[in-house]
Amino acid sequence: MKKMCGADILIQALLSEGVTVAFGYPGGAILPLYDRLCNCPIRHILVRHEQGAAHMADGYARASGSVGVAIATSGPGSTNLVTGLATAYLDSSPVVAITGQVERRFIGTDAFQEVDIVGITIPITKHNEHILSAGDIYAAVKRAFYLARSGRPGPVLLDIPKDVLMEECPFDPRQEVAIEGYNPITEGHGGQIKRAAKLLGQAKSPVIVAGGGVIRSRATEELIRLSRLLGAPILTTLMGKSAVPQDFEYYLGMIGMHGSQAAVRTLQNADVIAAVGARFGDRAVLSYKKFEKLARFIQIDIDPAEIEKTVEVDIPIVGDANRILTEINNRLATEEGEAAVVPKAVPRARPERYEGSGPLSIPAVVQTLSDRGGDCIVVTDVGRHQIWAAKYYSSPNLPVGLFITSGGLGTMGFGLPAALGAKLAHPERQVVLITGDGSFLMNIQELATSGHHDIPILVVVMNDHHLGMIRQLQDAFYKNNYAECTFPPGVDYVGLARAMGLDGTRVTDIGEVNDAVDRGLSSKKTFVIECIIESQENIPYQSYDE
Repeated sequence: MKKMCGADILIQALLSEGVTVAFGYPGGAILPLYDRLCNCPIRHILVRHEQGAAHMADGYARASGSVGVAIATSGPGSTNLVTGLATAYLDSSPVVAITGQVERRFIGTDAFQEVDIVGITIPITKHNEHILSAGDIYAAVKRAFYLARSGRPGPVLLDIPKDVLMEECPFDPRQEVAIEGYNPITEGHGGQIKRAAKLLGQAKSPVIVAGGGVIRSRATEELIRLSRLLGAPILTTLMGKSAVPQDFEYYLGMIGMHGSQAAVRTLQNADVIAAVGARFGDRAVLSYKKFEKLARFIQIDIDPAEIEKTVEVDIPIVGDANRILTEINNRLATEEGEAAVVPKAVPRARPERYEGSGPLSIPAVVQTLSDRGGDCIVVTDVGRHQIWAAKYYSSPNLPVGLFITSGGLGTMGFGLPAALGAKLAHPERQVVLITGDGSFLMNIQELATSGHHDIPILVVVMNDHHLGMIRQLQDAFYKNNYAECTFPPGVDYVGLARAMGLDGTRVTDIGEVNDAVDRGLSSKKTFVIECIIESQENIPYQSYDE
């Protein structure tokens, strides 16, 4: 049997999983892997900060539907992945992180750049593993990829000491990999499905709430079929944005604290609410006790831990959303019969548009971008621009599942690296990043990665010289005490882009935006549009009390 070193075995395992691109940053403990990466088919993207690697892998995973790979060295290299792993964990994104570790003989001695990254990441990974033998690498990688993409997707971390990467051992790629005790439920319980179909068929005002699980399970077609069978409006959570085409006749926008008024009022008038791949997060629900009194609830989720975590439901169903919706639809179309399902009129309300005027504002820029009607992948950072984008970016050509944002952790700095990862997943598509001055600065160094690796995207920076969402909270709850939320207008974002070999322009009027976008989309390199925002218009708060 052929002998191979651990690094070569690792590369063979990655290739066997179909990996074509990985994002990383070298360091001493991971160098044996980098020494071998130069001569393999995997394209390595050298990031400028390990957090960028995690977010790029995450953006790549969300856009491609496959597993993203991030690589870092031991110590600070691995801890710099933590925020990105937590982001992927809360948003159910399949990422495999590979970290170097100090040699086995030094473990536990507080050696240079030693840290217990396995212990640190236990709460924010689906699984992690410390590999102590080269012979264990291949099976560990196969396990990691299976766990990352199966059931409820999520990040997995593999920590490998330097000397294990250098160690030689016999290699047999025909190893069988079994994961004892891991058996995610994909088929829903037949009795619960029957109950759900009956309840929906008899409902007078059913409503469907779609979360990120619809996108992960590719359940859009069956979701639309259910909506049309029932005549039921579809509302989404923030993570469910783009789960259905934005011009679908039954789509009414986003629920929750910053949702559309039409969506919130529709929930208030529902008698049955079917939540599909949505976990009833606090921003969507606001008050759990009040929310669960709105109607009778059906909850469909592949993760049993999310069932009734926050809201009591009448009919819980654990399993894959696509399969369960197919079963419910088939029952509604046959067993429940036409007599049980009363066709309902298409809702008169439509998703909101921004019709404001005055100084250049974030919602006005977002509405202008949306009205162009392009089929771009849209990525956002976190802040007011994120919510305005979720509310007003409604181009009918927005690709299903390709509105990419950090929902669960709300990670500022996610946008730029995630957008670069999404572009690598779909080089044939335009990628537009909508960001704010606060978020953009957090990982702005990845502009250099864009130039180095020729990954062109369009960046629209909403520069209001504030941490806008913090300012809004201080307006609402802290008597306009704007403590540490203001940035002096001294940063030249277009100049920074040009300093990194890229290009851009600055706009101060809404009439300039379209021309700037035309220039950016025709550019062969990343193009930064800095929008000087004068308006401090706040996002309206919604409540289920009214």
